[in-house]
Amino acid sequence: MIVDADVHLSPLREGNRISVEELLRRMDRAGVARALTWLQPAYFRDVEAGNRYIYECMRGYPERITGFGWVDPHFGLEKSLDEVKRCSEEYGFAGVKLNGAQNEFPIDDEQVCLPLIEAILDAGKLLAFHIGADSFENTHPFRLAKIARRFPEATILAVHMGGAAVPDLSRAMLEFAQECPNIYLIGSAVSPPAVLRAIQKLGAERVLFGSDTPFQLMHVEVAKYRALLEDLPAETADLVMGGNAARLFQIAG
Repeated sequence: MIVDADVHLSPLREGNRISVEELLRRMDRAGVARALTWLQPAYFRDVEAGNRYIYECMRGYPERITGFGWVDPHFGLEKSLDEVKRCSEEYGFAGVKLNGAQNEFPIDDEQVCLPLIEAILDAGKLLAFHIGADSFENTHPFRLAKIARRFPEATILAVHMGGAAVPDLSRAMLEFAQECPNIYLIGSAVSPPAVLRAIQKLGAERVLFGSDTPFQLMHVEVAKYRALLEDLPAETADLVMGGNAARLFQIAG
């Protein structure tokens, strides 16, 4: 079973945004069984409506879509905490994502982010963070490592594993992940050699396939990963392409 751990949807239709029906068509073409799905930048400011849309997609296609929430702390702590609660309790999402690049905040900020992180963890949910140099100070791997050390019980997803922009920070992300066993790397928008290094140094159990759809073509990303993994043990490919995601997101096989 292939699980794509980085897919974006939006209720808007401008630009390269796609409908859930188009996503399902792409999943079928790529042989992807299920997609971990969150909001899509370029960011629109109505987070509540966006999360609601993800929930509706998940409810409409529960065997294909695993929803993941999103909060923007710029809306204020109280409203963001309410959204965390809604995503966790009402929508039943697997977790909540914070994107310090798109929303312009340091992901380890004591006042802005830590109360949200604590609320997400108190709800028993996963944490996900955009990690890369497109907002160098806000989303650098060292900030994620600070969070991982502070909350060692947390399961944390490093989306793009530091490779989302130039310069590529995937080596730094990998070093911090070696120190912090609760960090898992989603290898989307990053080079194949970086993904291979992560598998070799962390083990296959901590690396997840992600396509970054619709910014990338899902079937092409699946083919790229298959080529990357073809000389590795079959168990490794199974874990990276879906087994790890199924375990972390509690997806039945």
